[in-house]
Amino acid sequence: MKLPEVHIPIIEIPIGKKVKLFMKREDLIHPLISGNKYWKLFYNVNHYIDENHKNPCLITFGGAYSNHIAAVSAVGKLLKIPTLGIIRGEELEHKWQENPTLVFASGNGMNFRFISRKVYRDKEKLTEALQKEYPDALIIPEGGTNEEAVEGVKMMLNDETKDFDYLCTAVGTGGTIAGISKFCEENQKVIGCVVVGDSSLENKILELTLKKNFNLIDSGFGGYGKIKDENIRFINDFKVKYGIPLEPIYTGKMMQKVFELIDEGCFPENSKILCFHTGGLQGIEGANLLLKKQNRNLII
Repeated sequence: MKLPEVHIPIIEIPIGKKVKLFMKREDLIHPLISGNKYWKLFYNVNHYIDENHKNPCLITFGGAYSNHIAAVSAVGKLLKIPTLGIIRGEELEHKWQENPTLVFASGNGMNFRFISRKVYRDKEKLTEALQKEYPDALIIPEGGTNEEAVEGVKMMLNDETKDFDYLCTAVGTGGTIAGISKFCEENQKVIGCVVVGDSSLENKILELTLKKNFNLIDSGFGGYGKIKDENIRFINDFKVKYGIPLEPIYTGKMMQKVFELIDEGCFPENSKILCFHTGGLQGIEGANLLLKKQNRNLII
C-alpha cells in the first residue's frame, strides 16, 4: 500500500455557534479503501508483504455490512493477494448475494466462511485455528484494531490538525481513537463517540494509547447498527446543508452527538473542534435496503 497522493481537506462546517466546527474528509483518501480503514491496514499489510510469504492470504472478521470486510477485500484485489472473510451469522450463507457489502467483497475476489455468533465471539480460539489452517496468512483483527493499526492512524494527524482544541471520532473497536490519542498534541482533548456496547472498550484503548487524554461518550442512539428516524433526518439534513454524505452507523452518529454537545454548551466558547470523517459510505446502500423493507425514509 502506498502513501496516498491526494490531499485530505479540512472543511469548516458553518454552524453559526460560539464554537468553530471542522471536518477532516478521510473518506476521500481512496475510492474503495475508505477513511480510517486505509490507515489501519497500511502498516499491517505492508509489513506482511515485506515478509515475502510463499502462500500469502489476508483473513479477517466482520458482520454482514462491515466496512472492514469491504476494505480488506479491496486491498486484496489491489495487491493481488487472496482474501478470506469470516462472517458473523451462518444464516447469511445462502443469501449473501442480497447483501451489497458482501457482493462488493466477493467481486474483489474475497471468499467467505459463515459462522455462528457463538463461535464468532471467541476470536482468540478462532484465530488460533485459522492460523493453523493457513500458516502463511495475515490474520487481521475485527475492525483492524491492533498496535500496527494505531501506528497507521498517526497519519491522520499532521500540521493542519495541530490547531484544534478538540479532536472527535466515532468509536467501534477503538483503534482510531487510540491512534489519535497517542499521537495528538499535549494540549488537545480527544472525544470518542461510542457506537457499540462494550464495557471493556476504555481499557482496550488505554492499552493501545497509554494516555488518558480522551473521553468516551455514548452515541449509540439505540444500539450498534440500529438506525432511528432521528438519525436519518440528521444525516439527510447534513447532506443538504453542507454537501457532505454521512453513513448511519459511525460518522453519522458521531456528528449528531457532536451537534448535541455543542447545543448543550459542552465546549468552551471559541473552541475549535475537528471531527474525522472515517468513511464507510459503502454501508449506505445496505442500510437503505433494510429501511426500504421497513417502509421508512431512506438516506439520500
